[in-house]
Amino acid sequence: MAISQRDVWQQPWSQSWTEQFTSVASEASSDAERRGYSSSMSCNLRPFCRALTSPRYSAKNIYRRYKSGSAAPSEFTQVVSELPPPRLDYKGIAENVDTKIQNSLSRKAPVAKEDIEAVARLYNEAKEVSKELNSRRHLQSLVGEKIRKAENDEERTRARTEASTLKQDVQRLQSSLQTIEQSYQQLALHIPNDTHPQTPLGPEPSATVVAHYGPVPLPVDPRRDHVSIARALDLLDLESGATVTGSSWYFLKNEAALLEMALSNYSLSIAMKHGFTPVTTPDVIRSDIAVRCGFQPRDNTDTPVSHMYHIVPNNESAPQLILSGTAEIPLAGMFANKIHPEASLPLKYVGIGHAFRQEAGARSADTRGLYRVHQFTKVELFGVSTEVQSESLMEELKAIQIEILQGLKLPFRVLDMPSEELGASAYRKYDMEAWMPGRGTWGEVTSLSNCTDYQARRLHIRYRPQEKKEGDSRLPFAHTLNGTGAAIPRLIVALLENGAILNDGGEVCGLHLPAVLKPFFLAPLSSRINLEWAI
Repeated sequence: MAISQRDVWQQPWSQSWTEQFTSVASEASSDAERRGYSSSMSCNLRPFCRALTSPRYSAKNIYRRYKSGSAAPSEFTQVVSELPPPRLDYKGIAENVDTKIQNSLSRKAPVAKEDIEAVARLYNEAKEVSKELNSRRHLQSLVGEKIRKAENDEERTRARTEASTLKQDVQRLQSSLQTIEQSYQQLALHIPNDTHPQTPLGPEPSATVVAHYGPVPLPVDPRRDHVSIARALDLLDLESGATVTGSSWYFLKNEAALLEMALSNYSLSIAMKHGFTPVTTPDVIRSDIAVRCGFQPRDNTDTPVSHMYHIVPNNESAPQLILSGTAEIPLAGMFANKIHPEASLPLKYVGIGHAFRQEAGARSADTRGLYRVHQFTKVELFGVSTEVQSESLMEELKAIQIEILQGLKLPFRVLDMPSEELGASAYRKYDMEAWMPGRGTWGEVTSLSNCTDYQARRLHIRYRPQEKKEGDSRLPFAHTLNGTGAAIPRLIVALLENGAILNDGGEVCGLHLPAVLKPFFLAPLSSRINLEWAI
């Protein structure tokens, strides 16, 4: 379930790193202010984006973030990146300014119109400076010949004076070009992906229902609340979770614990049947990878709330690590800075890991029980493809998600999600929602996104074409796609609320579970509860 994240990483700097960063930041900020756009730059990603685009720190990209809440703006963070700076399509932005502005507005992206205009202006300015720089370098080569061929000291002195002037010009132009490039590169990092032409425009209620699947939905019934059912059958312990960790943490017990493993293995088996390679993913990742995947703010608030858990490093040289919010992030990182033969694409992987999310916000019905929790097991589908393959691969991923949910005999629907729900990275996004009669509403159980080359350009995921285009020496960037195979707690909610067996008095007396899970369900022969397998 792809959810836009606002990530804040916190670590004190050594004095030397602070001084180096301040020098780079001041130079870029002054240049930006001179051009009149720094005040409109989006949100708190500005310092990080500046560091990402600094060639001086390609191995150590450094950025400053404010803590959530009442942090002092003097707090710094060091992020160590193993990857080169992102390589975006700056020419495409410069040539399509109005389209990029309209796209950002329709997605409610945290980027100002002036920032996008500045990218185009600065990109064109950089081209002019580059031309002038090349001209001066050409003159340098000519003046070198003059020095070598000078017939007397006077000619040689004049040529050397000209060479010295040209050297100063080249150094000045190089510095100016670097500053201008850093300026438009850091601004461009805020611009979201393009949007599929068939994507509905607007907020979440504008989503288009593509299809319905499964049995006829049960009527709304508060007696089918999953928390009440789980307590009646001794499947869930929220109180102990609150004692051990805090609210929205939990213990799954008895058949619910077995159900988690059964759902995980069932969804893995479906993906593997379709040629997906199974992997287990790290739960701890570099914060740099998460940002490059597009987990960034959607708004312009000055005090961003952290949605990820941050690991405090035990020394200043340690990389900044976070708990992964979704297996999508480490799966994308698997392919970072690699070149794949076109014949090997598409690559299809299914990963299993734990997702950790702070899910900050007001308490509501969505936070009751297992629906919105801080940690959960998640099976993730991930693909890497060529541009030509990505739309068909998205349909393949969607078909697998439908197959998984149809096997569970749940009433569910497929939604084509609107522009304001796409986050930064998705070009198109489908959600699938299962009917939950106890909650009295549909609840998201899977999400599927085609990120085109958005993540690949930031992570440097490329492929080598079988046939090269004439005049194009650069390797193309791949397309990446991700989709939920199984978000375990949400599926347990749907299975409990749809499968609970109620007696004439409305009390829970057993549970129907789909027969497809039986081969993966390690229950003892003597069942503790009345458990029936529905075919």
